[in-house]
Parts: sequence; structure tokens; C-alpha cells
Amino acid sequence: MGAVPRGLSSVILSLVAVAACLCQSQSAEDQHASFAAHIQKAKQFLDEKRPDLAIPELEAAAAIDPQSVETQGNLGVLLYFQGKPGEAVPHLRTAVKLQPGMAKIQGLLGLAELRTRDMSQGRKDLEAAFPSVAEAKFKVEVGLELVSLYTESGDLVEASTIIAQLRKAAPDNPEVLYAAYQTYADLSGESMLALSLAAPDSAQMHQLLAHEDIRQGNTNAAIAQYRKAIAVDPHLPGVHLELAELLDTSADEAVKREAEKEFRAALLENPQNEKAILGLAEIVGRRGDIRQAYDDYAKAVALEPSDADAKLGLAKALTDMNQADKALPLLEDAVKLEPTNATAHYRLGTLYRKMGRADDAKRELELYQKFKETKEKLRELYKELQVQPEEIRRQQSEE
Repeated sequence: MGAVPRGLSSVILSLVAVAACLCQSQSAEDQHASFAAHIQKAKQFLDEKRPDLAIPELEAAAAIDPQSVETQGNLGVLLYFQGKPGEAVPHLRTAVKLQPGMAKIQGLLGLAELRTRDMSQGRKDLEAAFPSVAEAKFKVEVGLELVSLYTESGDLVEASTIIAQLRKAAPDNPEVLYAAYQTYADLSGESMLALSLAAPDSAQMHQLLAHEDIRQGNTNAAIAQYRKAIAVDPHLPGVHLELAELLDTSADEAVKREAEKEFRAALLENPQNEKAILGLAEIVGRRGDIRQAYDDYAKAVALEPSDADAKLGLAKALTDMNQADKALPLLEDAVKLEPTNATAHYRLGTLYRKMGRADDAKRELELYQKFKETKEKLRELYKELQVQPEEIRRQQSEE
């Protein structure tokens, strides 16, 4: 064949280029159509609750367009919940890289990495996701995994920080409450050991031992430990108040009388100590000095308006002084501040009954009975566990 003329050659090259462009355009259109078809099928299968059939469709779509955040993310989610965390990880990771800030996807990535024993990267992704997770249920799942990781590595302070956030997000969740108990118990044990090694004969060590004795219901042993703490450091913060409150719960009147001295010692350390003022108000009230009790309760309420016990005491003093109209708002405030306070409901119900408000009285007295029975059950439970929380001790002293 002869040589191709120069002009014709340029025309052929142009045609080839046009044909290539047409092929590329057609190929892109075909790929787009194929991608859309796979996505549509995946959606259909998901509507039919068949994730097992949706997964291959999303895999095919991801192969066509690996940069699709939605496809990669959805595929990773489905694989994870189908029990295939190892297969889910690359898709979830790609989605997070393509679009940072997707807290739920990154949290799921962290969980998948933990399931595949990539503990270091899993922890990093969970830490990055946790603050931005909005859904309470998923936040709990991510948070509890972090708490477990921190506990295992001995990072108890970090674990307690997560617990605090979880209790705000899900205050009644049993898993969260148990994790809180376990974390705080571990942190308490660690602190106790550290203190016993650093300063075994310190006032703080005796104060700590007193707390442990109280928790176990060993009142006499706790009193002895508080006295040892005071002997080492008479100005130890909180020690006089703690001892006074414990002495005031005693059934022994001789021991009970010692509480006043300790409350006054607490006031010498801090004249604005609302709890010490409240303790003295209760003591003088039991002695029948209603006017002094009123003054002390009023001072406590002024110092701490959100203290339900202070308002309850002031209301009782006003009732004893035949000023029920002034007592009523205080009792109503008290039950709002502490809705499970059985005594507050009883006194409010009694006052309503005296005022002729039968329906209100019935409601409050029913609540009183409900919370009284609940406290009785708790008391029995704690007795079995040989622990005495402050609320139970306080109820015993009121009775």
C-alpha cells in the first residue's frame, strides 16, 4: 500500500479520537446505569428485610464506584450486623476516610476493629466517635466498650469520665449503673491501696477506714476510726461533720448526745457549714426548742435552698408553730427536690388532709406508702449485703 496522504492521516486520527470519546462516554453511562441498578436492588432487598441479598448488590455497586460514601458505609454496616466484622472494617474505614465526622460509622468501625482484635485502632476510633454520638442506645454501647478498654489497661480515671457521660445519657440503664458501680469500686480500691502505702498512719487513712466500716454497718468501729483521725489532725476537712452525723444515728442516747459537740466543732471550722447547722436544728428540735430549731432550719435553707431535708425541717418547725400556710410551700418544694422522700410525702399528705384537700392528701399518702415500702426492701437488701448507705441510715434515725 502507498503512504497515507498527510491530510487524510490527520482526519483518521481525529475520527479515532472521537470514537474513543464516544466509547468512554458510553462506558460511563453504562457504569452509572449499572451502579444505579445495583443500588435499587439493594434497597429493594432491604425493604424486604433480606440484608443477605442486599450485600452482594452493594458490593457490586462499591466495585463500580469505590468513592461512594453512602455505598461503602451501608455495606460496612450490613456486613457488621451480619456477623462479619472483618469484612465490614475496610468498607467502614473507607467511608470514614472519604467523609470524616460520621460518628455512628466511626463508632461502628471501632467496634468492628475490636471484634477483629485490632484493639489499638479500635480504641482510637471509639474515642474519636464517642463525644459526637447522639443516639443514647449506641452511645451506651460505644461508651461501655471504652470503659472496658480503660479498665483493662488500668486507666480508671478515663473510665470514670466516660461513666459520668453515660449516666447523663442513660441514667436508668442497668448496664451503665453496674459499670459505674464496678468502675468506682475499682477506683476506690486503687485509691485505698495507694493511700495505705503512702501514708498508713495518716488522718486521711483513718477517715477512709471509717467510711469502709460504715459501708459494712460497723458503726462502733467507724466511730473509733473517726476519733483516731481527729487525734492525728483535729482540723481534717469534713471529719467532725461525718462523725457527728454518724453519732446522731445511734440508738444509744449517750452516744447520740455526743453528736452536738461534733456538729459545733464542724461549725468552728466553717461557720457556713449548712449540714452542721441542719444537724443542730434537728437536735434542738428533738429537745423541744422549736424557736431555736426554726432559726437553725431557716439559716440552713438560706444557705442551701436546694436541700430538701432543710426545707422539710423548716416546714415541721412552722407546723409546730401553727403556721401551716408557711409550711405548705416548703413541703411542696421538698417533694419536688427529692421525689422519693417518704417522710416529705407523709407530712405533705397530712397537711393537705388538715386543709381539707382530700384528693391531694390521698395522692401524697399513697406516694408515702410506696416509697416507704421501697426503702424497706432496700434496707433488707442492704442488710443482706452488709452495707449501709447514708440514705438508709438517715431513715433509721428519723424513725
